[in-house]
Amino acid sequence: MPSRSSTGRPRERGRRPGPLTGDRVRGRTVLVTGAGNGLGRAISLALVARGARVVLVARTRSHLEAVAAEAAGLPGSTRVATADVADPVSVAALAEELADETVEVLVNNAGVPGPVAPLLEISPEEWDDVFAVNVRGMFLMCRAFIPQMVARGAGDVINLASVSGKRPLTRRTPYAASKMAVIGLTTTLAFEVGPQGVAVNSLSPGPVDGPRMARNFELEAKRTGTTYAEAEEAYVARAALHRMLTEDEVAAAVIAMLHMPGLCAADIDLSAGMVAR
Repeated sequence: MPSRSSTGRPRERGRRPGPLTGDRVRGRTVLVTGAGNGLGRAISLALVARGARVVLVARTRSHLEAVAAEAAGLPGSTRVATADVADPVSVAALAEELADETVEVLVNNAGVPGPVAPLLEISPEEWDDVFAVNVRGMFLMCRAFIPQMVARGAGDVINLASVSGKRPLTRRTPYAASKMAVIGLTTTLAFEVGPQGVAVNSLSPGPVDGPRMARNFELEAKRTGTTYAEAEEAYVARAALHRMLTEDEVAAAVIAMLHMPGLCAADIDLSAGMVAR
């Protein structure tokens, strides 16, 4: 007999979880956006290594095919599909192309860093370009692929946010604001689709060692009249581990989140201690 609320009406209950033990990655179909390089590449390869079928999505097919080639021989499998996540027509075409796939996990990783400049020097076009990919892109991908999860009563969505959405990051206002928006999108959407068995969470990495951070340090050094090494040190000094993350560490966090079936409406800090609370 269902439990009852203080009003005497039966309490609404969400969908029961699937198996709480075992591998929650192997055999599942995972769509990863921005999969052609950087974090998207690392996340995709980690998933394939664990036996997932990974749909690699980005704008440039040659980049995706290179990742698929790297994944050859791993336990899982890949499929390449191109799309511009900021374009509703492109996302709709992607959903139609993948109608034969059962997307069980959506990893919204596609994002752009935006300008490195004071807000007063940023143009409206630059601002809109950041939000188009970092926020609108997630909205469009969720709108396209969550309905089939709701229909099945199960699914996982992981949105890549950033610690920059939760702490000051001078001269990076569009990026920081967009990542705060991602966290708001995540928590609200979780309450909309959680009762239907779809878990929505976000992962907020700190600075990740790679070309994107190298670009930021170069621009910051030029703007402040310091050296590249000084710009990098000023940034990593804020972290308890006094270093940046690796792409593989972020990929490992995605795998870990998928093995936490009770996780929902959460934002996970993975910052090497840059955010402490």
